[in-house]
Amino acid sequence: MSLRYLVAAAALTVSTVASAQPAVFKSAQHDYKVTTVAEGLMNPWSMAWLPNGDMLVTERPGRLRIVRKGKLVEAPVGGVPAVVSRGQGGLLEVALHPSFATNKLVYLTYSKPVGDSGQATTAVARGRWENDGLHDVSDVFVAQTRGAPGHFGSRLAFDKNGFLFVTVGDRQAPSTGNLEAHPAQDLSNHQGTINRIHDDGRVPTDNPFVGKEGARPEIWSYGHRNPQALMVHPETGDLWATEHGPQGGDELNLIKKGANYGWPVIGFGVNYRTGSAIHVGTMREGMEAPVHVWVPSIGVSGMTYYSGDKFPAWKGSVLAGGLAGEQLARFTMDGQKAELAEVLARRQGRIRDVRQGPDGLVYLAIDNREGKPTAILRLEPVKK
Repeated sequence: MSLRYLVAAAALTVSTVASAQPAVFKSAQHDYKVTTVAEGLMNPWSMAWLPNGDMLVTERPGRLRIVRKGKLVEAPVGGVPAVVSRGQGGLLEVALHPSFATNKLVYLTYSKPVGDSGQATTAVARGRWENDGLHDVSDVFVAQTRGAPGHFGSRLAFDKNGFLFVTVGDRQAPSTGNLEAHPAQDLSNHQGTINRIHDDGRVPTDNPFVGKEGARPEIWSYGHRNPQALMVHPETGDLWATEHGPQGGDELNLIKKGANYGWPVIGFGVNYRTGSAIHVGTMREGMEAPVHVWVPSIGVSGMTYYSGDKFPAWKGSVLAGGLAGEQLARFTMDGQKAELAEVLARRQGRIRDVRQGPDGLVYLAIDNREGKPTAILRLEPVKK
């Protein structure tokens, strides 16, 4: 074998090894790489971690999966309720009770069948975790909605007092005609709302519309289109949400008790395809304006508060994902103000969920469309 051949083969080997290494990305404060944690998932929607380090991942077609020590457990978790997996519906959020260590309660949101009609609504079920399965599963919230198989909302967040907040979308109700008569402006249903309940589904007596004739008592805020992320700030206790706009006009909102967020009366987007106007304007007295607007929209998705030490310069930031935009937006927070600082993780795929793992790293659930790979990815720091 010639020396020239050996040198060429060695060079090819080094090149192949180098190309297999994750690329290094630069941000304002940290260099990072993106590694694959788990593959073989179908439409991953939400992530949560058990105390033993296992990751729970929902798949929209109706399966709850376990990622254990870097490997996807083949068998789905038992005890998951039946879902209507159509359009944007299916098995959606997964969240642990704040006292999971003692009560073992897991919460799921899903598109619940309504009779034999093929229709569905947003529901929240909870079950007791035991031996890698869910037991004693029952609904704690079933939204009163109707409409197309989309805009189910379905994000969950517990506050420091143990109240559970639930987002419900407007179910793609048409934004035409009398905009103030739109279901998202009507307190008699749950369409386009964020709701507040006790962990067992009871209605808190201090909810803003308790006792108001014709109003659903679970409602905390209304006038939303499709809230796709929900987060309680761990230091201030403020509730934050991101919301899908129409064509343009995705929003980051500070959620206030009893407030009206204006959909579809006010907003920044336009009708799909035609580009024609929807709203009467971008502001109106008695309706809340967003803290941040994306125009064009990025297809906002999951959101998390970063408190870890692996990316120290990001500590105290909020990370918000984008589906169509295939990006991760980092916001700096100052009380009830948020400022877009930079865009991370571009072109890694459609980011459906964003979480900080127990290891202090950032995890992304990639929910690509048919024909493209889906995965759980992880952002890891790279020393300069």
